Amino acid sequence: MFLGIDIGTSGVKAVVIGEDGSVCGQGVAPLTVSRPHGLWSEQAPEDWWRATEEAVLALSPDLRARVQGVGLAGQMHGATLLGEDDRPLRPGILWNDGRSFAECAELEQRVPDSRAITGNLAMPGFTAPKLLWVRKHEPDIFERVRCILLPKDYVRLCMTGDKASDLSDSAGTLWLDVAARGWSETMLSACGLTRDHMPRLFEGSAITGKLRAEVAECWGMAPAPVAAGGGDNAAGAVGVGVIKDGDALLSLGTSGVIFVATAEFRPNPDRAVHAFCHALPGMWHQMSVHLSAASCIDWGVRATGTNGPGAFFALAEAAGAASVPELFLPYLSGERTPHNDAHIRAALLGMDNETDPGRIAAAVLEGVAFAHADGMAVLREAGTTVEELSVIGGGARSRYWGTILAAALNVRLAYLEGGEVGPALGAAKLGMMAVTGASAAQACTRPPVSHAIEPDPALTERLVPRLSRFRAAYAALKSL
Repeated sequence: MFLGIDIGTSGVKAVVIGEDGSVCGQGVAPLTVSRPHGLWSEQAPEDWWRATEEAVLALSPDLRARVQGVGLAGQMHGATLLGEDDRPLRPGILWNDGRSFAECAELEQRVPDSRAITGNLAMPGFTAPKLLWVRKHEPDIFERVRCILLPKDYVRLCMTGDKASDLSDSAGTLWLDVAARGWSETMLSACGLTRDHMPRLFEGSAITGKLRAEVAECWGMAPAPVAAGGGDNAAGAVGVGVIKDGDALLSLGTSGVIFVATAEFRPNPDRAVHAFCHALPGMWHQMSVHLSAASCIDWGVRATGTNGPGAFFALAEAAGAASVPELFLPYLSGERTPHNDAHIRAALLGMDNETDPGRIAAAVLEGVAFAHADGMAVLREAGTTVEELSVIGGGARSRYWGTILAAALNVRLAYLEGGEVGPALGAAKLGMMAVTGASAAQACTRPPVSHAIEPDPALTERLVPRLSRFRAAYAALKSL
């Protein structure tokens, strides 16, 4: 048995798989986000550890007792600042925090070739500009920083006592030379940091340590080895077999991602395409990232007073695709690809006296699909060909939404059995590889396809003018 732990934004998920990769048990524990000021998004690192223990202990004692190895996945970019005693100095600053937009420009001015080194635009979501913000606005805290960890790696510290990270997650800090797969002294120095502030780097399937005796005893497990793991998207890709050049997935979690595995480093920073290391040795990946996906469904449920996502999807289906006048711009937390705009916010346009919850629901589903169409367009501009997307994440549960997404993106969607498990599955498989020495081809097989959705040409044609309106609406909203 192998345990995968995913430290997400809305909760921690723990999954146990057998040696054949099948899911044997799951445990979950919720998390909340604090937004004390505009553009801010924070969580207490201690809450990640509390939720991790809760999720693991929700698994049956029998499964826990049989775990041979552990892998970690987690939300990327979060800045966890530790002092001399390895305790957090302040709440963690999350991936969807937008306060450091000015520091992004400052960082690129300090390092004119930063895009060549990191393969990415400097964006407020990344870790490096967050540290420039802390240095400027909280200098007393900055002076006390001795180590900076990503969210899953803080949990690793609690589990094993080791300060370590993997390359896929660390690529999202803007401190990594992504092509060379190592820390960049230039990028660190621009933030007033050195390698001494950074954890040791490992490939995702390498062992970084083992469970501390007291943790193993509490969890009812042996002191199992812990693999480096991966950032949430890379781990999610490992879980569903997106491991070869050209393999691609669509992740519909709190945020939305189109992820394409590449055999070489292929950046396109000027269009806000992300280019990171994969969680597997010798592999990289491209991503278009949208800061709001399933979070828009949660917002829509609250805004319409609907009884949960299932009812919300049913309302949208009853209203019909490409048939309502309303237009939703899904920028609840700003946007990354292709706009790199921390300030843009969501909007619901075209309402009239007949607007009702069903029409709002239909507009929300289309709006998220249009944001992903924007992302797919810039991936194609970079020379990436995508013919099929494997679908994972909580949003994968709705077939109806899939028909809209397939038509808007004009690609086939393959829904995989267990795809909703997400990054925790990939983390467990990385743990399996670390312990057994299995290759990626052996451990990271693609789950069976439960069903597929082909793009409907007629629906694609009806969505084209609405997508044009959507793009024009972003430009108009930005001007305000």
